[in-house]
Amino acid sequence: MSRCATVSRVLDEPIAGTAVHARTWLLLEQPGPWGPEALTSSRLDPALGRALKDAAAGSGVRVALIRRPGRHADHGSPPLRQVYAAHTVPGDGWIRSAVTSEPERLLDIDFAALGRGAPGAFDAALPAAVPHNGCPLAFVCTNGRRDRCCALLGRPLAAELAASGVTGTWEVTHLGGHRFSPTLLVLPHGYAYGRVDAPAVKEVLHRAREGQVVTQHCRGRSAWPRPGQAAELAVRARIGETSADALDVTGLRPLPAGDEEGAPPLWAATVAHADGRRWRVVVAENSAGPPRPESCGAPLGSPVRMDVLRIAEEGAETADGPTS
Repeated sequence: MSRCATVSRVLDEPIAGTAVHARTWLLLEQPGPWGPEALTSSRLDPALGRALKDAAAGSGVRVALIRRPGRHADHGSPPLRQVYAAHTVPGDGWIRSAVTSEPERLLDIDFAALGRGAPGAFDAALPAAVPHNGCPLAFVCTNGRRDRCCALLGRPLAAELAASGVTGTWEVTHLGGHRFSPTLLVLPHGYAYGRVDAPAVKEVLHRAREGQVVTQHCRGRSAWPRPGQAAELAVRARIGETSADALDVTGLRPLPAGDEEGAPPLWAATVAHADGRRWRVVVAENSAGPPRPESCGAPLGSPVRMDVLRIAEEGAETADGPTS
């Protein structure tokens, strides 16, 4: 049976608007093997993993486990663990870093405040936390127990990046979208990528250090739901904007369903530029065809794709037809 990533490439499945939605990321180091649901099926205390998942639910915070690239011998729990918290909203992004021997301290975090972008919520639970002012961080999904494409394609990429001296490279448990493997999350801006190789990642990180974003292979910025991700990338393509924090999705609302039976859900997104310009973008949630597996071993299905139907600048007379 063909791997899900191979099928997705062959079908040339659009990649824009496929990133997971998380305003804030909380990333905890846990070496050793990971299971399909890594928070509760790794060498991390499963009760702690379950409690972290429950605490983050509905807060806008996504919790994931990370480990350093390379062989993952089972040595049990490390004496010290790296922890990162990162907020990805444009103009208000940050990364906090800490090292702890007591991962249960993460349960002292006010997750609602952390999801809103309050770094103090992280610092209060981990008093040794400091701002991460170094290189951008790159997280490559490598959890083969969740999908084999992530291991077969993600682990070699993470190893190549680390071996070539790319600092800030980590493996991560889950970024969604296995069929776009190898997948990557770049912090602090929170842009996710798919179908990347080492040269492409190095370019992404080089530009991120300059506060820029590379749109090739970009799945979207995790700060927004998927229709907003697609809208922002479409406006970037329209105006050639590469500054990471120049654009913000300031509004996203569903539009009334059409009269046609089976008409796709529609969204109206407002994309605002830091210079005051604004665009209204209409995005359709269409079903991708022909049927394909969304992950290895899964039954054939029709994953949702985000198709940008119209872009109109406020105050302008022109609007565009469908793009994808």
